[in-house]
Amino acid sequence: MKLQSRRDFLRIATSGAIASRTIQASPTTLLIKAGRVIDPASGLSAIRDIAIADKRISRIAPSITEAGAQRVLDARGKIVTPGLIDIHVHVYDALASTSINADVSSVAKGATTVVDAGSAGARIFPGFRKYVIERSKTRVFALLNISNVGFAAPNELSDLSFVDPASVVRTIEQNRDVILGIKVRMTPNVVNKQDLEVLKRTREAADGARVPIMVHIGGGAATLKEILSFLKSGDIVTHALHARSGQIMDQSGKILSEVIEAQSRGVFMDIGHGSGNLSFEVAEKAASVGWFPDTISSDIHSGNVNGPVFDLATTLSKFLHVGMTLEQVVRCATATPAKIFRFPEKVGALAEGSPADVGLFTLEEGQFEFTDSVRQKRTGRQKLTHFATVIGGEVLAK
Repeated sequence: MKLQSRRDFLRIATSGAIASRTIQASPTTLLIKAGRVIDPASGLSAIRDIAIADKRISRIAPSITEAGAQRVLDARGKIVTPGLIDIHVHVYDALASTSINADVSSVAKGATTVVDAGSAGARIFPGFRKYVIERSKTRVFALLNISNVGFAAPNELSDLSFVDPASVVRTIEQNRDVILGIKVRMTPNVVNKQDLEVLKRTREAADGARVPIMVHIGGGAATLKEILSFLKSGDIVTHALHARSGQIMDQSGKILSEVIEAQSRGVFMDIGHGSGNLSFEVAEKAASVGWFPDTISSDIHSGNVNGPVFDLATTLSKFLHVGMTLEQVVRCATATPAKIFRFPEKVGALAEGSPADVGLFTLEEGQFEFTDSVRQKRTGRQKLTHFATVIGGEVLAK
């Protein structure tokens, strides 16, 4: 927004200051005590108390008195993070057979904000909004499928008449508060191997609506180099560590130059674990040359919620085993997703005045068996397990 005058500036600055004072003056409804707060957005990693009032964070400090707090949540020995953001889920459980309930699979496990990755296309999006987005306690957003039928069809790209950029742009304009981007799947089932035509139309729609693209890679007719040539700063590649053809590494184990170039111009690399898209072997080879993903998402659905994915916290734990630090994996599910997408409120951070979305976890030490998408197993020494979830200041799961 462009400020027209000094008066406008003073009005906005003053209203912000008044709002902050109002929250701080309100009674504390929830006090989270003595947890190890990890907030990559601010660089904080230390023992802190968090006070919540009026559904927002009112104060973060080394010590906050319990006097007057309506409820105290003891977080000693726990990891306290912003509510996790899972940017690749499938939660249109009223339609798609593989989708699951967002509240059961996400907010109950510490992910307070999720982005459904293409379950709904333009033709069926109104139902997704009415029956999932508007009824979930989880903050549910969407990437609109480039195909108008979304996952209502077994193969949404079996007919290119389903791929209509104008209807995609129109639907986004009508639902800009909840649609954050466009999802396209480059799979072997694209009709007549017209992957590049689908990508061309996806680019047209994304530019017209001024939103990013998330592209599913692995197994399609187009090469990874061709796919990346369509992507711009802010776009996302999901399933970056799959084990099929079209990997991000060459046969010698080096990251492809086109991948490095794409990241250098602002394209993000996401995991999207799922049932077939995370290979420990590929992840370990990438880690050995210092390459880690930008975001970590679960791609959770009914086919993997009971294994190998389980939840986002378990997926983060797998990358602790691969070699990332706790702060790095938390960043991949909080600050970076919040940077990529234009969420209507400040999520993915623990800041005074922001929505009181908080995840609490136990960092267990021991020996834990993890399984990737190709059923390879690894034994990790650390595992994040869910302890409690706070969303909008309310303790929903504990």
